[in-house]
Amino acid sequence: MPLHFTAAQSSRIRKPSSTPSSRRQSPFARHTRAKPFHSPNAARSQDWGKTALDRENDIHYGYYQDSHLPDIGPSKYISETTVVNNVIQTIQHIRNTMFSDLPDRAGMNSTRRAEVLNFRRALPPIVSVAHVQMLLNAPTKVEREIVELVNAGQVRRLFIPGRGLDSDGLGDCLVLIDDWEEIVRVSSYISDGLKEKFLKTLRRNTKSSAIAADLFSLEETSSLVRAGFLVSPSSLAKHPSFDTSLASLPSVARSPCSNTCQSQQETVESAQRRFLDTTMFLSIPNLGPYLRLLGAGRAQIMVLLNKSRSGEVPLTLLRDRWDGAVESDAHHSVAKRARGEFSGVLPGKTKKWKELYGMNFRWALEEALGAGLIELFDTGSVGPGVRRV
Repeated sequence: MPLHFTAAQSSRIRKPSSTPSSRRQSPFARHTRAKPFHSPNAARSQDWGKTALDRENDIHYGYYQDSHLPDIGPSKYISETTVVNNVIQTIQHIRNTMFSDLPDRAGMNSTRRAEVLNFRRALPPIVSVAHVQMLLNAPTKVEREIVELVNAGQVRRLFIPGRGLDSDGLGDCLVLIDDWEEIVRVSSYISDGLKEKFLKTLRRNTKSSAIAADLFSLEETSSLVRAGFLVSPSSLAKHPSFDTSLASLPSVARSPCSNTCQSQQETVESAQRRFLDTTMFLSIPNLGPYLRLLGAGRAQIMVLLNKSRSGEVPLTLLRDRWDGAVESDAHHSVAKRARGEFSGVLPGKTKKWKELYGMNFRWALEEALGAGLIELFDTGSVGPGVRRV
């Protein structure tokens, strides 16, 4: 019997015309497979596909991640890019450059936008002495000019107790007399007569931040304290029989007489005598929020700088960290948005806008430089570098 014998043709046996493949084969299945390896040509081809921003970030990563940046001397970046000649011009420049403009695509609703704008508008028009000295870069000349302006009644130097009066402190500030008088005139917490009386006191005493409490009555002092134009010393604030708001003294005097009425009256008279001997300090409304924002801006610069192991980073990279991974108006970012791709977060989601109300990076950098927290140096390759001190 032959071995190639097969069954007879039957209607029950059907040979398929074509065998369907269980898995679709790739057109590259016949090519030999090799392990991946890195070659200079492959690395060069990958660099060709990267954008200029990616290549710049890779360069920055190689500089600040593993080693220190090259240092060829102090940088003159701030002095070369800031044109100010005197103290008054510097004060106006610092005030005008504190915040960034509100972007069109901010990622904030109308309530948050109004909150940011109102917060900016309510801040006092003061600047730190450290910031002014850093921009002019002539400490002796600046100090002499400040004294001349104070004697001429154009600028007032405001000392804030408990905030530090050295270069890195927050308690030494400058304010233009015209700006201070404008704040007094538009205040709705004090009467017109008290406004004129307080303005005369400001013009008469331009060299000191201390004012004798007997210049104003108890009610007038209470109104000025509530409005934010006067503050009491911290030692008196801690005294159990003295209230910094000065509102408790009249209420005690109007209390009904009892068996202890005479002792209460003696306590009130004693507190009033201590009040008349008290020295009050000049202040300006919303000074606390300004100082907290100023301190937060300096601290944020140090936090971003400490992310590098070497403690130094190129200025451009530090600016990118400050602004966050936000979308830009560059052509590649606009093209990504048009295609529906992710091109960066909205500015309203970053710390710059959520906590710092859009504080400008350049302004915060100048504050940290003036306080002596950081220093700028020239790298010679990637522009100015920033180093913590």
